[in-house]
Amino acid sequence: MLLNCDLGESYGAWTMGHDARAMAHIDQANIACGFHAGDPLVMQNTLALASTHAVMIGAHPAYPDLVGFGRRSLNCSVAELSAMITYQIAALDGMAQSMGLQLNYVKPHGALYNDMMACKKIRSIIMQTVSTYWRPLRLMLQSTPEASKHQTEADQYGIQLWYEAFADRCYTDDGKLMPRSCTGAVHSHDQMMAQVKQLVQDGSITTSSGIILSLQVDTLCVHGDNDAGISAIKAIRQCLQ
Repeated sequence: MLLNCDLGESYGAWTMGHDARAMAHIDQANIACGFHAGDPLVMQNTLALASTHAVMIGAHPAYPDLVGFGRRSLNCSVAELSAMITYQIAALDGMAQSMGLQLNYVKPHGALYNDMMACKKIRSIIMQTVSTYWRPLRLMLQSTPEASKHQTEADQYGIQLWYEAFADRCYTDDGKLMPRSCTGAVHSHDQMMAQVKQLVQDGSITTSSGIILSLQVDTLCVHGDNDAGISAIKAIRQCLQ
């Protein structure tokens, strides 16, 4: 099981996260492409960090929403959404190639990720856009009890998927993430570690009401926003080893 982390989210004079510290313990870096966070220099520096630590590189495209950090849904046309995703992928891919690196996958950010999981139409647009990029890329999406359905959809476009779970988030009975506005949505350290161990040992999670759900998981999402997040990444890495 791999570890992925959202990185490269600093912008101009604004510093976000502990990228250098997180990068040393992960397998996959989801790098912001400038629409919700990140800028050309930050992208370049984050790619260099990924190269130093031999970490896989992923594009982390979002709705064009710097003010809202990409956490607000936008009503985009099919053409607009496809173009903005391609634009962001190509920007990071081009910078990576100029540094002798290779982009491996795409993981949408924030509201775009949530909309992808909730809406088949948006998911189809994203899958089609990834499939028509000039070279093959994987798409990362949330593992749910509907994983086989999502794989069938991906097969129609000839793309491969990486299914991810969230180490520190509580799940509802239908396999979705509990909204952050709800009490208990984010696990304590001990709850997080128990969930990671259950995923590693049994391939399952326990929902908020105590139901056990089996999940197909290729990668775990972790966070390097603060000191506690870095400590959590180290503990999870040790657990996986």
